[in-house]
Amino acid sequence: MFCSCGHQPQSQPVSVIFDTDMSPDYDDVGALAILHALADGGEAKILATVSSNMYVNAVPCIEIINTYFNRPDIPLGAPHEGPNMIDPRFGEEYAYWPDILPTRFPHTVKSSADAPNAVQVYRRILAGEPDTSVNIITVGFLTNLAALLQSPPDEFSDLDGKSLIKKKVRRLISMAGIFPSGFEFNVHIDSTASVTVFNEWPTPVLLSGFEIGVEILTGLRLVASDVQNSPIKDAFCMGLKLDVGGRCSWDQTAVLTGVRGPQKYFDTVRGRMIVHSNGSNTWQDDPNGPHERLVWKMPKEQLTLLIEDLMMYRPLIK
Repeated sequence: MFCSCGHQPQSQPVSVIFDTDMSPDYDDVGALAILHALADGGEAKILATVSSNMYVNAVPCIEIINTYFNRPDIPLGAPHEGPNMIDPRFGEEYAYWPDILPTRFPHTVKSSADAPNAVQVYRRILAGEPDTSVNIITVGFLTNLAALLQSPPDEFSDLDGKSLIKKKVRRLISMAGIFPSGFEFNVHIDSTASVTVFNEWPTPVLLSGFEIGVEILTGLRLVASDVQNSPIKDAFCMGLKLDVGGRCSWDQTAVLTGVRGPQKYFDTVRGRMIVHSNGSNTWQDDPNGPHERLVWKMPKEQLTLLIEDLMMYRPLIK
């Protein structure tokens, strides 16, 4: 195996569409690295990687990471309207990693605006997959998923969006919300979309809340490693100039549990996340509720080591 976690992979890889707001934070970089590591280990099949962020270099950075892991042909997508977000902490003093990576690493998409519409990518991919076979892992805004829910039939499927999701998606795994209540970035930025998704999504939903990833600080071992010519390491090297103690691993927990399931790492509580129009959320326990959220089980230190081991995975040589 490629990591020291001792995990035994499933007999069949989990089919995944990865939806990220790549750019406001670099935990997305770590999350996509983990997804590729799990794919190389036979645990995941990456069907598409789409941005929920319109920022000009969001999709180029996704493509750079896919190419680094020898998967340059993974379908890409982006919204044609919606949030356009950056990390405001970066300025003249510190290089902004989404603007630097495209100057260092190969890619073909020059701008997120050049990528196909994310909803069309979703509909095309889902229509071609077996029923109830796809896990959607979203670690950004809910912009694309709300638009998918509301999409009409098209050349890819005669089903509307909600029916297509119900037919093809096994589970939605989302880094979203803070529990038991509060404001969380992914939910707040496109609150209208968040309300739509968490009110209307027709399959099981697993939530990794802010309070989980904030306790898992990673990146220091990665930047101290001897890895060379890596966009993953480069992004963390630039980011950790501001986060000197390590970066919170919000998005990585969603990928880990979205592929392997939560059972080994977390307990879950069933209920309902209620998103309010102002972008805040609350939680109601309900044994029959449509949502589950992660709660701590594995010791934090052990989970931190496991996540960073996966982030430090080096792509297979071809």
